[in-house]
Amino acid sequence: MFAVLSDIHSNLEALTAVLADLKKRGVEVIYCLGDVVGYGPNPRECLDLVIEKTRWCILGNHDFAVFYEPTNFNYAAEQASFWTREVLEAEGDKPSCDRRWSFLGSLPMRRTIESRLGITPAIMDFVHASPRKPINEYIFPDDVYNNPVKVRMLFERVKHICFVGHTHMPGVFLDEPDFYTPDELGNVYPIIGGEKAIINAGSVGQPRDKDNRASYVYVDENEVHFVRLQYDFGTTMKKIKAIDELDDFHAERLRDGR
Repeated sequence: MFAVLSDIHSNLEALTAVLADLKKRGVEVIYCLGDVVGYGPNPRECLDLVIEKTRWCILGNHDFAVFYEPTNFNYAAEQASFWTREVLEAEGDKPSCDRRWSFLGSLPMRRTIESRLGITPAIMDFVHASPRKPINEYIFPDDVYNNPVKVRMLFERVKHICFVGHTHMPGVFLDEPDFYTPDELGNVYPIIGGEKAIINAGSVGQPRDKDNRASYVYVDENEVHFVRLQYDFGTTMKKIKAIDELDDFHAERLRDGR
């Protein structure tokens, strides 16, 4: 039994709500698909919780932007990355500062686990964005209709199951190609031995599927469960609006789930 979180984006209220829910469910193993930072107001606190609570984390494009340089970011996202870097560098406690920077600098682009999920043997890849370009390639639900060749090429890189984030839109891609929202699946996808799937866990800290609740998945036996949680986004919005370097749009989108 394990959970997969992605795209926390320095949203402490969303992250603490998800961690509390996992504790209630008895889920102790947590994997993170990256973008711990970016956009939101609490990068230090979110990094500390991810370091403490997760078994490992993957490099996301916003983590890359803070540690190295923003690439293909719009102005507001770029400014958020520079502000995040300043906040991390301004930490007065050197051991805490060093631990966060060491964590960001050592994040891998991919993890793979071979295991049995119940009686189902599974090979699971974990990346932030896509199996082809693990840091910054988007896989949108509309790609199954508008760019099916792209989806089929992505599935050529998938051995069995691949967990992703990046688009902030949860659901399951199959190699027909097709895409199913959590609602269409009854919020449960059964992992089957002969069926390839790319599973998007959605976003903890900045959902974009017009549902403002935090999103994550957990796996029990061979079933992937999609979870949505209410959290105090109003507090996060106020924090963002109080920081001049963060665009108010990053606050408004939390309310609207976009």
